[in-house]
Amino acid sequence: MDKLRIQGERPLHGDVQASGAKNAALPLMAASLLTDQPVLLDNAPQLMDVRTLGQLLAGMGTQVEQQGERIRLQADRIAHCEAPYERVKTMRASVLVLGPLVARFGHARVSLPGGCAIGARPVDQHIKGLQSLGAQVQVEHGDIVASVPGGRLKGARISTDMITVTGTENLMMAACLAEGETVIENAAQEPEVADLAAMLVGMGARIDGAGTSRIRIQGVERLHGASHSIVPDRIETGTFLCAAVATRGDVTVRRCAPDHLDSLLDKLREAGATVSRGADWIRVQADAMPGGRPRAVSARTSEYPGFATDMQAQFMAVNCIAQGAAHLTETIFENRFMHVQELVRLGANIAIEGNTCVVQGVARLSGATVMATDLRASAGLVIAGLAAEGETVVERIYHLDRGYERMEHKLAALGARIERVR
Repeated sequence: MDKLRIQGERPLHGDVQASGAKNAALPLMAASLLTDQPVLLDNAPQLMDVRTLGQLLAGMGTQVEQQGERIRLQADRIAHCEAPYERVKTMRASVLVLGPLVARFGHARVSLPGGCAIGARPVDQHIKGLQSLGAQVQVEHGDIVASVPGGRLKGARISTDMITVTGTENLMMAACLAEGETVIENAAQEPEVADLAAMLVGMGARIDGAGTSRIRIQGVERLHGASHSIVPDRIETGTFLCAAVATRGDVTVRRCAPDHLDSLLDKLREAGATVSRGADWIRVQADAMPGGRPRAVSARTSEYPGFATDMQAQFMAVNCIAQGAAHLTETIFENRFMHVQELVRLGANIAIEGNTCVVQGVARLSGATVMATDLRASAGLVIAGLAAEGETVVERIYHLDRGYERMEHKLAALGARIERVR
């Protein structure tokens, strides 16, 4: 099993390019099920999760071809509308095929999803929304089984009990082919939702309000193919920026989307880093911070445009070597502090109080062998290893490969001493 070996205490310097967003690529790929015409995606990240969803779609009969940063999909020969457990168990985003299959074909069987063990992420909002659109949905033997009497969904007003990104995306895709108007209230506002809506509009959908809490969709009878460039990955971008601060470096991330990172950039400035930005780049200079270390900064995760839960572990790593104490409160997932015990192995001083971590910064972390527990925890441990004295080995990095494209190569180009080993 692959590991990352890191020799720490080397400031990162230079330019790095952000990849396309994993959390945008997956729903965009699922949306190809809404038409029998080709869908072309540019700026696609080369990631394990992308390959996994590609295999799931191919198993249904979709033609899937990826060459570098371009993916071509064509769902003109769907043999069956099933997503079996063997394909779905490793990735929660697989549930995104449910809405498109039900909307276009009138039926679907999708296994309840898996993914990172960071807490309960129920799909009840997906089910309730599809039922509002006229689908009959039940859970049988671990599968979500849905059918549409009459063959076509009916527009409806849907107000979700909680903000859910994949739920918003699933229901938005389903509503595109429903009869009449659908309004989704309490919708997720993430940039990836707006990116999906942009491609759906390019396919002939009629959508207003994506990126706000109310999305209005006028259903159409059919959608056509489209070409679309995937939005840059804001979480990968933020990870490199946190690594720059933790190592007291100077890093510019190019081909990114600065407007999607306002909350994080404010926190990095508060920590003492100098942040500058342009239309598609962000530079963080942390090599001249007062006292030579970042200041401790508290944060509370919340839905976009708040501080992203997917940046909590990386920001915690920065606070581990900061001056002072910070409180990091997790409001999205109840089990997203599993990286704490691994950071403590590196010498961090962290106490868990309910859904809050109190991080007392230390002058120096010390390298050790640590184990990744989920995707973003992996990134946090890599950042801590980059800042630590001596050698750190991060095990179980298959989690990391789900969401970061060639991370060790990009970090090495910034001056990190990092290598993949078995």
